[in-house]
Amino acid sequence: MTVASTTTSARTRSPFFEPRLPGSKSLTNRALALAAARSGTTSVTGALHADDTVRFADCIDRFGGLSVQADTARAAFRVENACAGGRPGAPGGPLDIGAAGTPARFLLSMAADADGETTITGTRRLCERPMASGIEALRALGRRVDETGNPGCLPVRIVGGRPTGAHWRVDGSVSSQFTSSMLLSAARQEPADGPVHVEATGNLVSRPYVDMTVAAMRTAGVDVAPVGPQIWRVQPGQPAVASIAVEPDASAMSYFLGAAAILGGTVRVSGLGTASAQGDVGLVRVLEEMGCAVAATPGEIELRGPEGALRGIEVDLETMPDMVLTLAVVAAFAKGRTKIVNIANLRLKECDRLHAAAEELRRIGIPAREGPDWLEIAPDGTGPRPASVHTYDDHRVAMAFSLAALACPGITIEDPACVAKSFPDYWREYARLAKVYGVGL
Repeated sequence: MTVASTTTSARTRSPFFEPRLPGSKSLTNRALALAAARSGTTSVTGALHADDTVRFADCIDRFGGLSVQADTARAAFRVENACAGGRPGAPGGPLDIGAAGTPARFLLSMAADADGETTITGTRRLCERPMASGIEALRALGRRVDETGNPGCLPVRIVGGRPTGAHWRVDGSVSSQFTSSMLLSAARQEPADGPVHVEATGNLVSRPYVDMTVAAMRTAGVDVAPVGPQIWRVQPGQPAVASIAVEPDASAMSYFLGAAAILGGTVRVSGLGTASAQGDVGLVRVLEEMGCAVAATPGEIELRGPEGALRGIEVDLETMPDMVLTLAVVAAFAKGRTKIVNIANLRLKECDRLHAAAEELRRIGIPAREGPDWLEIAPDGTGPRPASVHTYDDHRVAMAFSLAALACPGITIEDPACVAKSFPDYWREYARLAKVYGVGL
C-alpha cells in the first residue's frame, strides 16, 4: 500500500476525522473469560472480532459444557455455560491459539480449572514466547503442567484440578497477563473455600492491564479488591451480569491520533475517554506534551495536531508498551530527539518490537538507535524516504508505519493483511482518513 504526501490545501482545510474503532481487544478477551465462568447465557457486546479474539472464543467453545457463538454483524459473542458441577470438561484434542499471547496465558489457568487433561499450543513465535511465570504459578498450587517442547514455553499439557492454598503468587516481571490469568482463575474457585489472595511478585510490568482486569471483574459483579501494592483479594463467585459491554479499543485509536499529530487537523473519538481503564489512553497526554492540543472528557477524546512542529521528548512507556511503535513513528516527524525508555518487555511481543522499530525507522531514513530497554529517534530534518517496510508478521508494526506512508510517497507496507490480528477493518478506516486528509492511495 502506497500513500501520497499531504497537500497544502488539505492542511488549510484543517481536516476533521472520526474513526470507526473496533471493540477493545484486551477487554474482549477478559469479557470472554468472564462470560465463560457464569452459568447460563452471557452476551458480550461491542466486541472485537479479529484473529486473537475469535481464536480465544473457538478455544473456549472446545471445553466440555461451554459453547460460544460469534455474531460478527452485531459485534457480539454469545457464551453459554451448561457445566454440570460447575467445572468445564477438558477439550477432546489440543487447543491451537495461534499467535494470541493474552488468550494463551488465560487458557493456562482455564485448563487448570477444567476436569481432565488439556494441551495448549500455538504458532512457532508463540511457542518461543515466555510462559514460565504462568506454568510455575500453577505448579506451586499443586497443578500438573508438562512442557512438551522447550522448558517454560508452549506446547504444554495441563491436568486440571483444585488448587492448594489461598495465597497465590505469580511472577509479574515478564508479563502482566499471568497476573490477570490468576485473578480470573481465583474467581472460578469454590465460594465456600473463602477468599483467595493473588500476589504479583517482582516488578509488575504493564500494571494498567492488571487494573483493567480488576475493573472488568468488578463491573461483571466479581468481588475483587486490592489489599496491598501488588496483592488482590478475590472472593470466588460467578459474574453477576448477563451482558458485558466492551468499549472501543484505545490501542486502535492511537494510529488515528498519530495521523493527526503528523499531518495536522483533528481526530475525535467517542465512547472512550478519561474514564477508561485502558492504559493506552495515556498516549493522548504524551502527544499533548509533544505539542498537540487535547480536549478529553470521560467519554470522548479530541486531539488536534500542533500549530508548529512536534517536539521530541523523553518518556517512560513501561505502562503502555503497545504505544511504543506508534510514538516512534510520530517521533520521526518531530523536531529534536525522542527517547522512549523502560521498554525491555517489547522484545517479548509478537516480534522483537524494539529492534523492529529501530530497524524500520532506519530503513525509511530516520536515524534511530536501540538499547536493552530503550529506543532513541533523532530526526535529521530530511524526513522519511521511500522504502518497503518489513512487518515481521506483526500487526502493530504494519499499522504504526502506515502513518509514515501518509506523509511520504513511496513508503509501502509488506504483508498488510497481518492487521487482522487486532483490527481487520484497519485499511478501510485508513482509506477514509486518507480521503479526508486529501492524500491519495
